[in-house]
Amino acid sequence: MNEAKAWESVLQRDPTADDRFLYAVTTTGIYCRPSCPSRRPKRDNVAFFSSAAAAEHAGFRACRRCRPNHVKSPHPAVERARDYIDTHISDLGEERITLELLGEHSGLSPYHLQRKFKELLGLTPAQYIRARKSELLKGELKRGETVSRATFGAGYGSSSRVYGDSDQRLGMTPATYRRGGAGARIGFVTARTSLGTLLVAATDRGVCAVTLGNDAKTLEAALEHEYPAATRTRVATPSSSLGLWVAEIIEAVDSDRVRLDIPLDIQASAFQWKVWRELQKIPFGETRSYGEIATAIGSPKAVRAVASACANNQAAVVIPCHRVVRQSGALGGYRWGLERKRRLLEKEHATREKGAS
Repeated sequence: MNEAKAWESVLQRDPTADDRFLYAVTTTGIYCRPSCPSRRPKRDNVAFFSSAAAAEHAGFRACRRCRPNHVKSPHPAVERARDYIDTHISDLGEERITLELLGEHSGLSPYHLQRKFKELLGLTPAQYIRARKSELLKGELKRGETVSRATFGAGYGSSSRVYGDSDQRLGMTPATYRRGGAGARIGFVTARTSLGTLLVAATDRGVCAVTLGNDAKTLEAALEHEYPAATRTRVATPSSSLGLWVAEIIEAVDSDRVRLDIPLDIQASAFQWKVWRELQKIPFGETRSYGEIATAIGSPKAVRAVASACANNQAAVVIPCHRVVRQSGALGGYRWGLERKRRLLEKEHATREKGAS
């Protein structure tokens, strides 16, 4: 990234740069789109990132004005509906944000709004509402609010609703999550591979993180950031399930394992899981474009949302987001570095060609 040109785009609030990078302000801990209307920071306090996932991995939180962690909608009516949800989600119960109400504020009939909303964002308005409530709940809990206050602050009408959602979206009860994962037991292993250091972490239900990096210390710090109060145990000589999972993943990275069959215990929205399951269907040695994945899941215009789901993948290789490329054939982005993505694809292609000969 040319940081001089990136900074000039920030100063100019250039909307065409929004798809290329994000900037974060070290003094506030917030990251934004280049076009964000907020006051420009000092250059010395700015860091640049290629994705929302990378910015959040570094500890920054999303700006509430430009919403850099959300897909920009090119449709004004859909944007108005989404703005209304974001503005009222914390003070209106889910049952009160109806399609009819959103239709009035967006200028579309409920039927057309539902169709266009899902077409562009990959989620229905109801699914988007649930996803936003989950995000708000996690934010409230991390800021130290009590479970009851966080529940109602996130727009849930009762504690039973949030506890019903928590197992899928938080991976643990809200009380446990608020305490930084206190009570949760996570075993993890780090190992050297041809792509650098690999970290595999798992709960008793399955793998919760597979990350790649240059050193174990950085990867362990990221795991601690997500679950600071969990019982995180480095497993020197893994046995049973964790040992088998680690061996399979290392084989997939360094050798020629074609398919991984590993249970996952990862926090994600319904849309992210929909994308990730489609990624797992891509044959070994082949690639698909972001547009092809969007079409395969029934949301052909949700290309940016698909790219965002890939960027937020927490299980490298197991969920093979490295097999998704741009329509032109260019590699696109990769949370763990484009060089690793290139080497993975080259190895898989070579293995497939060898098997076919």
